[in-house]
Amino acid sequence: MKNIYIIGVGLIGGSLAIDIKKNNPETVIYGISRKEATLNEALSLKLIDKKATLDDVENADLVIIAIPVDATVKLLPTILDKIPDSGLVVDAGSTKVDICKVVENHPKRRNFLAMHPIAGTEYSGPSAAFSGLFIGKTNIVCEVEKTTFKLQEKALKLFTDIGMRIRYMNPEAHDKHIAYMSHLSHISSFMLGKTVIEKEKNERDIFDMAGSGFESTVRLAKSSPAMWTPIFKQNKDNVIETLDEYITNLTHFKELMKQNDFDAIYNEMENTNHIKDILKGIS
Repeated sequence: MKNIYIIGVGLIGGSLAIDIKKNNPETVIYGISRKEATLNEALSLKLIDKKATLDDVENADLVIIAIPVDATVKLLPTILDKIPDSGLVVDAGSTKVDICKVVENHPKRRNFLAMHPIAGTEYSGPSAAFSGLFIGKTNIVCEVEKTTFKLQEKALKLFTDIGMRIRYMNPEAHDKHIAYMSHLSHISSFMLGKTVIEKEKNERDIFDMAGSGFESTVRLAKSSPAMWTPIFKQNKDNVIETLDEYITNLTHFKELMKQNDFDAIYNEMENTNHIKDILKGIS
């Protein structure tokens, strides 16, 4: 794939650009963004080789869409309209149902591969991109059977070569599972940060007394609201289900505290300790 266009040269798009270029130095990486400043920064950081516009994707071998999911839903059909028959479009969105649905009847549906590389940090923008982000990370691919085999084969090799492992899932299962594994943790982090900010009015107290446990738990509250609000909107039903179950567990814990049943609290925590065995080896 000689000509790769990345729409959204931030953490995900920029990190993909770095490692794809490292493995394929002959490839020309083009950046597309609504903001000229973003493209200038991406150029200065050498994430991209050249700037481009949406019309230029008619020359693309591969287009990677790495923008908020609401923008992806709006833009994806237009990108498919423009790409050549030999080109492929992939997206990196954290929801899949709405994205897959918007192109289910598109004449070039076979030129689209829905995917979700499960990797990232709490930072955003071109300066957040770095090499090695995707090593050992899972890339969930949805509706692979709807994509032309030769195109998907080339793309999946590109992503496995930078360290990702591939897992296949239907869009509905993806959105349900990711609500528990990702979306809930972001909401928890935002709300923990909100609780502390509202209670601890003195910012110096927060700074001085925040230990590593608080810092790691609230880390995701530094994530971009512009990215996460559309995710919660698109996955609303699944997110509400996870919140209902989470609130039930919190309420139960609170009741045990009220009852001074610390044996039960110990058992709750001990049973949950098994999570460390499940997550062993994940950085």
